[in-house]
Amino acid sequence: MAKKLGTGKLGVGVIGCGNISKAYFSLAPLFRGIEMRACADINMDAARARAKEFKLRAETVEDLLKADDIDIIVNLTIPAVHYEVSKQVLDAGKHVYSEKPFVLSLKEGQELKARAQKKGLRIGSAPDTFLGGAHQLVRELIDEGKLGKITSGTCHVMGHGMEHWHPNPDFFFQPGAGPVLDIGPYYITNLIQLIGPVKQVAAFATTPAKERTISSKPRAGEKIPVNTPTTIHGLLEFENGAVVTLNTSWDVWAHGHAPMELYGEAGTVFVPDPNFFGGDVRFTEEGKPVKKLPKWKHPLGIPNEMHGQGMMANYRTAGLADMALAIAEGRPHRCSMELALHAVDVMTGLLRSGETGKFVAMQTTCERPAALGVKPAKELLAKKK
Repeated sequence: MAKKLGTGKLGVGVIGCGNISKAYFSLAPLFRGIEMRACADINMDAARARAKEFKLRAETVEDLLKADDIDIIVNLTIPAVHYEVSKQVLDAGKHVYSEKPFVLSLKEGQELKARAQKKGLRIGSAPDTFLGGAHQLVRELIDEGKLGKITSGTCHVMGHGMEHWHPNPDFFFQPGAGPVLDIGPYYITNLIQLIGPVKQVAAFATTPAKERTISSKPRAGEKIPVNTPTTIHGLLEFENGAVVTLNTSWDVWAHGHAPMELYGEAGTVFVPDPNFFGGDVRFTEEGKPVKKLPKWKHPLGIPNEMHGQGMMANYRTAGLADMALAIAEGRPHRCSMELALHAVDVMTGLLRSGETGKFVAMQTTCERPAALGVKPAKELLAKKK
């Protein structure tokens, strides 16, 4: 294992210095137990730019894998190579934390699981937004029985794709992405942590447009092919008997659906967008009027970053920090391989059902991750100087 250099923190390196890496580098200092030390990319210019921006060292991928002061490597590469890069990290004797989706097939996930277990290493995976204050408030409502048994629900994540803002949106429209595998992890992971594992799924899937026109710079006007479904309407049956509708699409200009609603025997909860850590939670008991719940003192729900015209809560790397502390404390981490693999099972099952027109039974299951209440959330954060 890597050397801690006397800091009491696990050293972290990052492979992949694209758009998402900036959030990891800028937010990591909020948390204890981890220290960003180096970054790598197949494009060394990108690695050097990020290293200079955040006062890290730039490495080749090969050198980062060998680095003595790196305990965990964060895999921020494109989804198509998540498996191969994570395998290299494990073979190098280091823990790995991957961006979502963890892998693109159950076979890949099971192979990584076997490698990690053989070497005594941890695998973790985004998303970690379910650790946010808003979603943990919903978790507390459910765990306290305020909704009774969850019987059903609806989820809607719909828009018009990434070609309008992302500088290189090609991969979003290729196998391994699309709305289910790219945005779906936020919704499906949150559903699993709130309700529990999924039993079986069914879906319809379509690809209305076979190509897209980029309107973002620097490639505005360029056309890109679409080789994966961009509208998937699914049904999830959970092991507890709940049935939830999940509609995902990149073919919708506007809609009026709430991101997530869960219906219980004793009430209804309106869940804010699982793509974010915060937001308003609304709740009603039986026939009483719907009310917005007061903000609670959960540190991962406090707005800390400008977003559009207002402030939002952004605590990306919370899952990574929780994994690092879990390694030190000898406990399970919340953004676990088992949770990520079950989410992949659900997502690939939806796509397979869309192709075949048949129900697809899940081949995996998992425990709900431990809740992250106010006290344990505070313990994740670094003490302010």
